[in-house]
Amino acid sequence: MTEFTPIEASIGGMLIALAAIIMLLLVGKVSGISGIFSRLITGLNQPEVTVNRFWRVAFIAGLIISPLLAQPFGFYLPVELDASWLTLAIAGLLVGFGSKLGSGCTSGHGICGVGRFSKRSIIATCTFMASAIVTVFIVKLITVGA
Repeated sequence: MTEFTPIEASIGGMLIALAAIIMLLLVGKVSGISGIFSRLITGLNQPEVTVNRFWRVAFIAGLIISPLLAQPFGFYLPVELDASWLTLAIAGLLVGFGSKLGSGCTSGHGICGVGRFSKRSIIATCTFMASAIVTVFIVKLITVGA
């Protein structure tokens, strides 16, 4: 795991906010990753290529290639994860279930919703954060005891 650096975190936060603002101004949509991906997948059975599909593909592609573009500036993703594939699969399912249950994910609620002072998003974000804290506590408790 990489160490927390306030400068890099601040730059990253500002870039995320800038991207969310640009998305809202250009497309008129909130940058909720789970919603963008979900609507991209559900729209695959439509034969025509629409503008909606194009910007969703471009957004997801940008998420995938942006770490490669950031490498010349000294930013790297962790090469190894301290979790098994089973743990990652269970975690992914829980995140997907939580996103569906909360009608959005941390990016949609946490970045865009809280920024718009949406009560629903503030409550959802607080719930996400509380769940994350409890999950880390339980995982650390289990792994330390093992």
